[in-house]
Amino acid sequence: MKELDITAVLENLDTVLQFVDTHLEQAECSPKIQMQIDLAVEEIFVNIANYAYHPETGPATVRVEVRPDGSAVTITFIDQGVPFDPLAKADPDVTLPSEQRKVGGLGVFLVKQNMDDIQYEYLNGSNILTLKKEL
Repeated sequence: MKELDITAVLENLDTVLQFVDTHLEQAECSPKIQMQIDLAVEEIFVNIANYAYHPETGPATVRVEVRPDGSAVTITFIDQGVPFDPLAKADPDVTLPSEQRKVGGLGVFLVKQNMDDIQYEYLNGSNILTLKKEL
């Protein structure tokens, strides 16, 4: 498992994506799956940067673990911001016309659609969100 400790600010998004992509490329991840993972990583990190410590900033940890046989990746985000379970909110009704939809929630919905498994827990003062994707 590889780990990146970084300040949760939007300016660090590229660093987070490069960190994750380095490990995906080493695992010979397909471009399509890498794009799906990058979308999820971007959404989660941006949410942490924008909301976890608002209006302040704080630390975030990103962990990447590729299964030894290269068949799957687990990406874990940890922050000590406001407790927030992104999985608790109902998915938006994407069948409605855009002008009738409630604002928010679409990013987490896209993460759910692109990843194979997502788990959240609040443990010892930390939000821990784990994303899994078969490669």
